Amino acid sequence: MYKSIIAVIVLAAGGASVPAVAAGDDPATIVTIYSQSGPGGVSPDLYRPLPGRGGWAGSGVPGYAVIREDRDLTLSSGRSSLQFTDVAALIDPTTVRFRSLTDPDGTRVLEQDFRFDLVSTDRLLERYLDRPVTVYREDGRLTGTLMSTSGGLVLGMEDGTVEVLREYQRVAFPELPGGLITRPTLVWDLLAERDGRHRTRVAYQTAGITWWADYNFTWHEGRDANSGTLDVNGWVSIVNQSGASYEDARLKLIAGDVQRVAEPGYADRVGKAMLTSVMEDAAGFEEKSFFEFHLYTLGRDATLPDRSTKQLELFPAASGVPARKVLVYRGARHFTAYPRPRIERDYGVASNRKVDVYIEFENRAADGLGMPLPAGRIRVSQLDEADGSLEFIGEDTIDHTPKNEDVRIRLGSAFDVLGERRQTDYEVDSRGHWLEEEFEIVVTNRKEEAVDVLVQENLHRWRNWEILSSSAEWQKMDAGSIRFPVTVAPDGQETVRYRVRYTW
Repeated sequence: MYKSIIAVIVLAAGGASVPAVAAGDDPATIVTIYSQSGPGGVSPDLYRPLPGRGGWAGSGVPGYAVIREDRDLTLSSGRSSLQFTDVAALIDPTTVRFRSLTDPDGTRVLEQDFRFDLVSTDRLLERYLDRPVTVYREDGRLTGTLMSTSGGLVLGMEDGTVEVLREYQRVAFPELPGGLITRPTLVWDLLAERDGRHRTRVAYQTAGITWWADYNFTWHEGRDANSGTLDVNGWVSIVNQSGASYEDARLKLIAGDVQRVAEPGYADRVGKAMLTSVMEDAAGFEEKSFFEFHLYTLGRDATLPDRSTKQLELFPAASGVPARKVLVYRGARHFTAYPRPRIERDYGVASNRKVDVYIEFENRAADGLGMPLPAGRIRVSQLDEADGSLEFIGEDTIDHTPKNEDVRIRLGSAFDVLGERRQTDYEVDSRGHWLEEEFEIVVTNRKEEAVDVLVQENLHRWRNWEILSSSAEWQKMDAGSIRFPVTVAPDGQETVRYRVRYTW
């Protein structure tokens, strides 16, 4: 089973332009988009056409959509055939549903076809093998039977000779071969009791559409090295390579993890499921709870052309959001598994000198936020006062974050703050029932102002442990890690020593 995430988009009809419904009417089409790209994991290849399944670029897009479209169609009483054009090129025909809203009980589908053998140069040449064609060159034209298209055109002439053409200007065909069509088309064999105009509803699933969230933050230094504020702005990006356009769209998004059965191996190809949401704007998104998810409705029309990338503002920019710069020193690797007690003296004693830099803020209404933040990538910049330019200082991804929760963004490693960790004592019970070791951690600050640093230690030798002594106050983070909050003076050092005992 594969967990996927829903985004619902209400749009006008696709393919060739279909007029939007009048104000106050129901929307002509609803498009539910499912995105299967992890936050920040969207390839630049999605921004340009690529060869794909059936020659369509959108077959490689990590997402899909469920389309529900209403159209007025003329039906004949009794049994008849109906063509429904301008559907997405990457439709899954097994998901198509047709219904007459005018006479639902008296109209039903007996058979259904999806015709997708579209006109193209390759398909025309393929269909005209062993048939006469006319080829135009600079020195004239040749008419003969098309024998092959591999490595050029091979023509059989009336006199029995064979011409191989590697360069030519154009090819003329007598007619469009049967079965080839110019647009993807659904064809129904219908049985209807009522003759005349029907309001109909068609629903189907299509590949080739995806979306994700992007955030742009600006960091402003505060009164000390560990405080500041953020200007927060968010966008939703939509890629549409489905083979259909959606004009004058009314957009809706639903945020939440919705389970869906996937084809074998599909989850490995598309990566982690992702869903974003959007916030309320004056003419933007209005949010409300919807089942166990969140529903967001755009208050203005938008157009989503085929083979395009579109960005919409998620929510009005928030300025001056209180934030904290958090420095974290993890001197050793993080070990999570305990298959057995690890009693080797050198196990996990290697020292890392890098101190990680994070920015934290609380997602609350009092600070200008307080709405569910969708999973996405956050890019952070800082203003250079010398010339007024914004300089990029790091980026990270976040998962779906409810309101009133903390958000932590990792931006890299500090330049002027370093750590060093070393084992100062080690002792093992001769009977093999316990182990003790002692560490010394030194944090050095070369800044001209004091900094707060969280020294984080992973107790990785065994699950049963006890801190026997410590030179600083410590906090238990979880079953296998502790931390020491320390303040390091300007151009100074702070040393933490502790002794831990493992028993088994």
